[in-house]
Amino acid sequence: MAGLPRTLGIFGGFVAVVAAAFYPIYFRPLLLPEEYKKEQSINRAGIVQEDIQPAGLKVWSDPFGRK
Repeated sequence: MAGLPRTLGIFGGFVAVVAAAFYPIYFRPLLLPEEYKKEQSINRAGIVQEDIQPAGLKVWSDPFGRK
């Protein structure tokens, strides 16, 4: 039974590391959509979607827009 706390600590540490990695990737954009909309408008300035989009594929859409 002495190994149980150690195993739980290792597993809990792994879960904490994964959660910490997912926060800026997934949860932060959900919590602060205006900041990411502004950043994307700056990054995509001057890009004409039709010029770079391969034929037959859907044109980019707003990733923050709701369906």
